[in-house]
Amino acid sequence: MTNLYSKIKKLDVSMWYIVILCLGGFLTFQNINGWAFFHYSSEQWVQLYVMVGATLILNSLMFRLPPEGNLMSFDSSIYLACVFIYGSQFTLSVLLICSLLYAIYKRGIPWWKQCTNFALYSIMISLCYKVFLLLGGSLGTVDSLNLTSYIVSLAVYFIVNTLGLFLYYYLLYRKDLINTLKGFVKDTVLVYLCMLILSLVLCVLIVNNGTLGLILFLSLGIMLSHAFRLLFSMYHQILNRSNIDQRTALYNHSFFESSLDYHIIEAKVNDRPLSLAMIDIDDFKKYNDSFGHLKGDLLISFLGSMLKEETKDTSIVASRYGGEEFTLLMPGYDYEKARHFVDKMRKKLNDTPFDGVEVFPHKCLSFSAGIAQYSIDLYDKSQLVDHADKALYYAKKQGKNTVHTYGCDLIMEDELDLSHEVNYIEQQLNLFMYKDIDTFKHSKRVYKYALDMSNILSLDKEEKREFVLGALIHDIGKLEIPWGVLNKEGKLTPEEWETIKQHVTWGKKIALTDPRFRDLIPYIELHHERFDGKGYPHGLKGKEIPKLCRMLTVLDSFDAMTTERPYQKTKTLQEGIIELRACAGTQFDPELVEIFIAYILGQSPKNDLTLQEETAPYMV
Repeated sequence: MTNLYSKIKKLDVSMWYIVILCLGGFLTFQNINGWAFFHYSSEQWVQLYVMVGATLILNSLMFRLPPEGNLMSFDSSIYLACVFIYGSQFTLSVLLICSLLYAIYKRGIPWWKQCTNFALYSIMISLCYKVFLLLGGSLGTVDSLNLTSYIVSLAVYFIVNTLGLFLYYYLLYRKDLINTLKGFVKDTVLVYLCMLILSLVLCVLIVNNGTLGLILFLSLGIMLSHAFRLLFSMYHQILNRSNIDQRTALYNHSFFESSLDYHIIEAKVNDRPLSLAMIDIDDFKKYNDSFGHLKGDLLISFLGSMLKEETKDTSIVASRYGGEEFTLLMPGYDYEKARHFVDKMRKKLNDTPFDGVEVFPHKCLSFSAGIAQYSIDLYDKSQLVDHADKALYYAKKQGKNTVHTYGCDLIMEDELDLSHEVNYIEQQLNLFMYKDIDTFKHSKRVYKYALDMSNILSLDKEEKREFVLGALIHDIGKLEIPWGVLNKEGKLTPEEWETIKQHVTWGKKIALTDPRFRDLIPYIELHHERFDGKGYPHGLKGKEIPKLCRMLTVLDSFDAMTTERPYQKTKTLQEGIIELRACAGTQFDPELVEIFIAYILGQSPKNDLTLQEETAPYMV
C-alpha cells in the first residue's frame, strides 16, 4: 500500500490529466454505446467492417504536425461521416474496433497513449453528435439547407480535440499559455477544414453511391494524405537546414537547446535515463596557432564527421556546442553506458591518423569529455549542462584525454573546485605585487594556516571552502589604502590608523561586486572584531562574531605578530604564543587560541616551549 501511494505521489500534473481524461472517455463510451454491436444485424456488421477498413487505411497514412510528437490523419473524416449518417452509437463501435486493431498492430506505442486517444475520440464523437442533433441535423441524408449543423458540429469536434491535446502538451512543456494555444490552432485549422469538406463529400458519396462512393472517397483521401506528408516533409527539411551546423553537418547549438528540453521531458514522463556528454578538443589553440585557422577548421570538421558516424545508428543527438566543443545528448543511456560509449570513441580518435598531431603533447588527436546524468531533482536544463561542463573541467584538470563523470569522485572534485577558486582569488591579489608584496605574502600564509585548521576543526565541505577562501581574500580592501600609508615605516598617525581600519569596509564593497565573493564577506568585514567587543567595524562581542571569523582573527594576528611589518617589531614564535595567551578572553576567543597554539607547537621541529633563542620570523 505504501509503495502504491509513493507511485501515485510521483505522478505529475500531466499524468493526472491523462487519468481523468481516460475515465471520462470510457464512461462516455459506456453510456452511449453500451456494447450495442453485440446486437447488430448482418447488414450492420457489413457496414461496420467497411467503415473500419476505410478508417484503418486513412489512419495508416499519418502525417506529422507541431508540436513534436503530434500525428494526424484523415480518419476523422470517416468518423464525422458516420456521425452524420449512422449516429454516435455506430460511430463509437467503429472507433472501438479500430482502436483495438491499431493497438495490436502498433504494440510499440505505450498503452496509456492508446487509451488516451480512444477516450478523447469518444468524447469528441459524442459531443459532436449531440450538437448535430441539437441544431436540427437529420441522420442518413445531407441537407444542403442546414449547413449550420454540420459546421458547428465539426467546430465542436475540432475544439474538443484541440483543447484535449493542447492541455496535455501545455502541462507537459509548461510553455507560454496563449502562444502555445495560438500555435496549436494555427497548425491544425487547415487540416480540420479539409476534414469538414471531406466528411461532407463522403456523406454525399455514400448516400448516393454506396460502396462505390466510399472507394472514390478513399482515393481522394489517400492523395490528400500523401500531399500533406510531402508538405510537412518539405517543412521539416527547411527546419532542419536552420538547425544544422554548416561546418560539421551536426546539429547546431539552437537545436541542442530545444532538443534538450524535449528529451528531459521524455526522461521525466517515461522514467528513462538521459545523459549529456560535453566534448572539447584538447590543445586546439596550440594546433590553431601552429597551422592556422583553416587547418583548425578541418580538425573541427573531422571530429564532427566522426561523431556523426559513431552516433548514426543510435538515439544520440550529436551537436556542435560552439568553437571546438561538442555535445552528445544520450536518451536511454545511464552514466555508465554513456561513459563506455564516449571513452570508446576517445580511444578510437587517439588511434586515428591526422596531419600535424606532432604538436600535441600526447602526439595524437584527443579530447576531454564530461558526462552528467539527468535526475528528477534537476529543476532546470541549465543545471544538467552546468554539471556536464563541470565534469569536462575536471577531465581537463586530470591531464586531458580522459572522460570524467560528474559526481563519481567527490573528494577530487571538491579539491579541484577549491583549487580553481583559489587561483581566481590569487589573480585578484596579484595587484598587491606592485603595491604591497608583504600583504600578498601575508594572505598566502594565513590561507595556509586556515587550510590546516579546517582539518583540525573537522569542517564540512562548504565551511572549509568559505574559511580558506575567506582567509586568502580577507585583506583585499587594502588595495584602496594609499601606497604611502600602506608602506610607511614607523608609527602611524591616528588619521592613518583610521584609514587602515577602513580596509574592512572597502573589502566588503569589493566583494559585493562579484557573486563569487559574497559568501566570503563575513571574513573580510569581521576579522578585526574582538572577543571583548572592542574591535571594529561593528563592535561585535563573543559569540556574536561567527566562530570561523573568530578563528581567522587568531590566524591573522599571529601571522602579523611573527612576520616583519614596517610599523611594528617582529615577534618570535614563542613571543607570538605568549601574546596570544595574554590576549585570550579580550582580543581572542580563549578556546580557539589553545587549539591554534597546539597546532603551532605540533608544527614546530622542537615541539616544546624552549624557543626563546629563536629570532627569525615564523614563515609558512
